[in-house]
Amino acid sequence: IYQAITRGADLVAGQIDETLIPFVVAQVESVLEPGVLRSLITDGVIAGVGSVIVFLPIILLLFFFIAILEDCGYMARAAFVMDKAMSYLGSSGKSFLPLMSSFACAVPGIMATRVIESWRDRMVTILIAPLMSCSARLPVYMLMITAFVPSTTWLGGWIGLQGAVLFLMSSLGLLVAIPVAWLLKRFWFQGEPSAFVMELPSYKLPSLRVVFFRVWERAQAFIGRAGSLIFCTAVLVWAAGYFPGDHRRQHELTGQIEAWQGDQTDPQLQELEQEHHQLSGQLIESSLLGRVGKAIEPAVKPLGWDWRIGVGVFASFPAREVIIA
Repeated sequence: IYQAITRGADLVAGQIDETLIPFVVAQVESVLEPGVLRSLITDGVIAGVGSVIVFLPIILLLFFFIAILEDCGYMARAAFVMDKAMSYLGSSGKSFLPLMSSFACAVPGIMATRVIESWRDRMVTILIAPLMSCSARLPVYMLMITAFVPSTTWLGGWIGLQGAVLFLMSSLGLLVAIPVAWLLKRFWFQGEPSAFVMELPSYKLPSLRVVFFRVWERAQAFIGRAGSLIFCTAVLVWAAGYFPGDHRRQHELTGQIEAWQGDQTDPQLQELEQEHHQLSGQLIESSLLGRVGKAIEPAVKPLGWDWRIGVGVFASFPAREVIIA
């Protein structure tokens, strides 16, 4: 599954990032003159929401595989098989299904704990469900893997290093959840694990209609999240990075660079681009975003972060995907 995610969906995501988004930005720039409105649309809305939408094919592919496993009857048997392993943590196999659902999103995973009869088992499952690597973390993982992990392959290209690293990163939350669950059952929610009784459905071929319906439901949820919470956060971050400041000179330089008809290697054009770059950095540092970043920099400096990374982490509290923007 993770090999398919890193290799298959990455091709579609690359086309969106390299073709669709630059095309939309170019259309907006051809209509609007450099100014506040154009900066809001290109630097705020498109750059913010678009950087997250790029990873939609990757997330949909993960949902597709999970839906197939659910519809063919495998997930119930996986819960039965995992009952023995879960008993060592003081829980039962019924906790496995909510935890697997949390790999898509922790909210439905927590809601799925209502099938667990034991109050102790249900509370432990609720507390460790947010540790699972949900779909919101997948874009962050993919960004880090693309930046730092080479695309090395083995066995004639069937096994890729990026896919293996994605699997390990996604499993990290599960590895942390194991000792956390043991500690919770050992010290706070003591008691015997509940009996595991479950009706196993028969194996069947998954219905494409049901699979695509489940994928469509989760796609709607993700797009709705991108269109509301991520959109609002991206606009707020843009506004904090734009105001206050006098951007007239920056807009003049943008217009001159775009209107340049001569040689692209001309030293005069390079001077304009260098001045534009320096001015943009100065405006960001003097903006509200820069001031907040400078204020929190002492708190994040021991982690090896500068104020820019600190602001990105701070802005991602409402939604993890925002840090990509």
